[in-house]
Amino acid sequence: MANSLFRLMTELSSRKWVSRLTGSFAKSRASRALIPKFIQAYRIPAEDAEKSVNDYHTLNEFFTRRLRPGARPVDADPMSLTSPVDALITAMGPLQDGLIPQVKGQDYSLEELLNHSPRMETYRDGYMFVLYLSPTDYHRIHAPVTGKQTERDHIPGKVYPVNDKSMLNMRAVLSRNERQITYMQHHYGEVAVVKVGALNVSSIRYADETRTSWNKGDELAYFEFGSTIVLLIQQGTFTPDEMLHIGSRVKMGEKLGTLMDMEATRPYRRLIDPS
Repeated sequence: MANSLFRLMTELSSRKWVSRLTGSFAKSRASRALIPKFIQAYRIPAEDAEKSVNDYHTLNEFFTRRLRPGARPVDADPMSLTSPVDALITAMGPLQDGLIPQVKGQDYSLEELLNHSPRMETYRDGYMFVLYLSPTDYHRIHAPVTGKQTERDHIPGKVYPVNDKSMLNMRAVLSRNERQITYMQHHYGEVAVVKVGALNVSSIRYADETRTSWNKGDELAYFEFGSTIVLLIQQGTFTPDEMLHIGSRVKMGEKLGTLMDMEATRPYRRLIDPS
C-alpha cells in the first residue's frame, strides 16, 4: 500500500510544469536568500566555487557554478577515461547483450534507454557506469575523453526523482525520464554520455551549443538541479579501474579506467562474453 501511494504521489508531482515552476523560482532574485541555507543543508564546499558566495545572484547561478581553476585535476594519462561528473557510482559493469543489469534492483534495456537508436549496437556488449549526482555535488558535466561528437539526441520524457526510493519503487526511471545524449568518437572507439533529467531539473543544457569536439575534461553540459549520468563505452575498448566499485564516490576528472583497442582487450572481452 505504501509503495502504491508513493508511486501515485510521484506520478502526480513528476510533471513538467512542476519543474518549470521550481526552475523559475531558482532563477529569480528571491531565491538568492536561500543560497547560504542550501550550502549549510547539503554541506557544500563553497570554497571550491569559482566566485564568492555573495557574487551569485540566484540559487540557479550557484547551483550551476563553475569551480576555481585546479579544483578538479583531470587525469593526465592519454589512455584514461575519466569521470564526467562528481557523483556516486550506483551501478557499473559489462552490458549483457543490450541489458544494463541491476540498477537499484532493476534491469534496463539499452534499446529503451537510447530510444531505439541504431547506435545501440555499438554498446550492446560494452561497459557502463551509472553516476548519481546529489544536490551536494558540482553539477557541470565534462568530456570523459578527447574526441568529436558523432551525434546528439534529445529524448522528451518524464521528470521522476532519481533518488534511491524512486529508483527502487518506480519502473525504469532512467528510460522514462527526459534524456539528452552526446555520442563521442575517440581514438579507440565511441562513448555515449546519457544525461538523465529528474524532478526539479528545469533543463539540461550544453555549455556551448555550437561545439562538436572536446579535450578530456572540457565542459560539455550542465544540469539545473540534481540528476544522473549513464556513461556507455563501446564494447572491447575499455578496462575499468580495479579500485572502483558500486558505492564509490568519484570526482570529475578522476580515472574510471583505461581505453584500449579491440585487439588489446580481447582477453577481457572473453571474460565478459565466453562466446
